[in-house]
Amino acid sequence: MLLLFGSNTSEAHPIIANRIKKAVKSGLKMIVIDPRKIDMTKVAHRHLQLNVGSDIALINAFIRIIISEGLYDASFIQQFTNDFDELKNRVERYTPEYASEITGITPEDIISTAREYAEAGNGMIAYTLGITEHHCGVNNVFDIGNLALLTGNIGKKGTGIMPLRGQNNVQGAGDMGCLPNQLPGAKSLTDDAYRLRFETEWGVGINPIAGDTQTRTFDKIESGEIKALYVIGENPLLADVHMNHTAKMLKKLDVLIVQDIFMTETAEMADVVLPARSWGEVDGTYTNTDRRVQRVRQAVEAHPNVKEDWEILCEISTRMGFEMNYEHSEQIWNEIRKLAKEMYGGISYDRLEKEYSLHYPCPTEDHPGTFILHERFHQEAEESFVKAPFVPVDYTAPLELPDEQYPFILTTGRRYESYNTHSQTRYYASGVKLKQTEETVDMHPEDAERLGIENGEVVSVKSRRGELQVKTKITDQVVPGLVFMSFHWSEVPTNVLTINEYDPISGTAEFKACAVSISRIKNPEESMPQ
Repeated sequence: MLLLFGSNTSEAHPIIANRIKKAVKSGLKMIVIDPRKIDMTKVAHRHLQLNVGSDIALINAFIRIIISEGLYDASFIQQFTNDFDELKNRVERYTPEYASEITGITPEDIISTAREYAEAGNGMIAYTLGITEHHCGVNNVFDIGNLALLTGNIGKKGTGIMPLRGQNNVQGAGDMGCLPNQLPGAKSLTDDAYRLRFETEWGVGINPIAGDTQTRTFDKIESGEIKALYVIGENPLLADVHMNHTAKMLKKLDVLIVQDIFMTETAEMADVVLPARSWGEVDGTYTNTDRRVQRVRQAVEAHPNVKEDWEILCEISTRMGFEMNYEHSEQIWNEIRKLAKEMYGGISYDRLEKEYSLHYPCPTEDHPGTFILHERFHQEAEESFVKAPFVPVDYTAPLELPDEQYPFILTTGRRYESYNTHSQTRYYASGVKLKQTEETVDMHPEDAERLGIENGEVVSVKSRRGELQVKTKITDQVVPGLVFMSFHWSEVPTNVLTINEYDPISGTAEFKACAVSISRIKNPEESMPQ
């Protein structure tokens, strides 16, 4: 059994999508939970087409049904979790009927899905940005954890929670210390003993106070506290919400440095651009979404004036007074293995050459790697075992709801060929067949008919923050009142529309819900960008 939450998998994660579809043919029961009728619904057992931002109401209803019908794993809960009674009390009001009013899903489908997941034996939940890109994204993830713990679907084959990463090495980047509160090896900055390893190796003190998220960093640019920004492999001008505000903040900086492989829209604004190598020109490792570490090898020779990202960083560090003199990526990897030995100690380049890939944690050379995480949950609990707490949460509506002036909800996401902000895929070689070559606003036939709009017509889409012109695509992938756009095309910068609101814990923006109006325009040829 697979609950696929908020993931347009076939367009955003096509390799994983193909494997899911193959598993469905072999008997996997998949239920897609998404506001749109995405491609994955074609092979789904059921599609729960919920209202945008109503995930917690739905999950809490699942939890209430499982508890009230005695379908939870009582022994697992007693042995390995805390705060079950608090969870039980919190979800009491989320009856199937109450959740139906919020989500738009019938009580019957809510009840059937809860029972099927609880009784599946092996149940997995996969989710991505449809869960996290909300003002309550962290609470959404907490509630997914509550559901998995409630049924004992953690730490054994065929179960678990899989957050599908948006790019091929997002997991690896976080593991290497790119998160503002962690050191390489995914350990907290506040862990004094662990931090001492790095301080001793490098001969410097490390600030134990966590850094800021990207969104809070932009707040500090606005207040004048931050005056310089160094952007590596990111295109915030096109990717971040409330694009006009982002542009204003970038212009306010004393200096903007961009390190990238293309002249992105953000790079065009930079004072300094540092050209980096692409994935085919580097040597190192990738870590994918299931903690699998693999080697990446240089395939083509790079331009002589283009450097690997680590080389650029090392040269800057050296010029600033702290020498970094690595000769190749393996030296850096071996230092990581030494300092984050619990995670990577046994993952050498030699082993990766012979075994192709290894899952961390892999602490020693004779360790096989950890294919299934949290297996201790299904072993005899030791006295030192730290139980997993349930974290009860309540439903909160999207921060900007439709009204008379802005009657539609806009939700955003990705399209298959364009990937992220289009910066890596804009310049295809000739002969590549593209299904969609320009941005559209996807709207339901009923809405189009009511407004007198035809398929392919250029319309004006307006929010409280901005306005743009875009062609329509009339489709039943969305429900009446809901429209969809991606953020790939700079010619149609969707994020001039999105709301400047964030999850207070993670800092993730609410990309998935804002109110917009749609109207016809008189002279579309004059309005569209050239």
